[in-house]
Amino acid sequence: MLNCSFSHIPSVGAATERKIWNSGITSMDDFIKSPPDFLSKNKSIKIAEHIQLSKEKMTTRDARYFYDNLPTKESWRMFCEFQDTTVYLDIETTGLGSPRDIITTIALYDGKSIKHYVNGENLNDFKNDIMQYDVIVTYNGKTFDVPFIENYFGISISHAHLDLRYILASLGYSGGLKSCEHQLGIGRTGSLADVDGFFAVLLWSDYKKKKNAKSLETLLSYNIEDVLNLEYLMIEAYNKNLNNIPLKLNTLAIPSTPDNPFEIDVDTVNRIKAQSYAY
Repeated sequence: MLNCSFSHIPSVGAATERKIWNSGITSMDDFIKSPPDFLSKNKSIKIAEHIQLSKEKMTTRDARYFYDNLPTKESWRMFCEFQDTTVYLDIETTGLGSPRDIITTIALYDGKSIKHYVNGENLNDFKNDIMQYDVIVTYNGKTFDVPFIENYFGISISHAHLDLRYILASLGYSGGLKSCEHQLGIGRTGSLADVDGFFAVLLWSDYKKKKNAKSLETLLSYNIEDVLNLEYLMIEAYNKNLNNIPLKLNTLAIPSTPDNPFEIDVDTVNRIKAQSYAY
């Protein structure tokens, strides 16, 4: 999609990009070969110069360049070209960010391997591992996950950041991650459907107070399920946005999802529910 895009180029807005496409020029290569007649010679030269820069940035795999220059609502366009250096990220915490709140677990999934981090065990490894990627995908990560991570570790997350909360909202899907999952056909079933952000806090508390390994495993299962589903949602969002573009471009296949290495312990979930929600 990036090779067909012009909206990241200065002075090329949505209307101009559409006119370029409608003139039969559907890629940056097409533009170099034959600029459209409706543009002045000087403007065509300037656009061509930016196209050469864009092609260089694609060759050097500079994701941040496109993230910084694409209109915010068009940031999804860069996903396909940088899918191989994208990671799906989700954190669990003890609260919304007060000074006493901590990160309990973090899950990463890059489309191939799953990594997880636990407070008190290997949480600090995250700081180095996240730097292996150029693009992160989250749900509401711009508002919550990334600021929390930056404050907690004292680091800067300067990656290109595709936040599905906004990308999906632009397509008409909203109401939280689980709601979007249901709307797009991947609703969670069984005990996993009973676990949410609040319940994740209870699981961590149970793990710390009672040393119950099943509580931690259940929390990690929930955390990892989030990042596995983020991949599906990102590809669905990319394909749906692609279908709104007046070009014939190939959509992305939904890959098979790896098995979650952790399982929900039903007895633990039921016990905590009974303790926490008893009248």
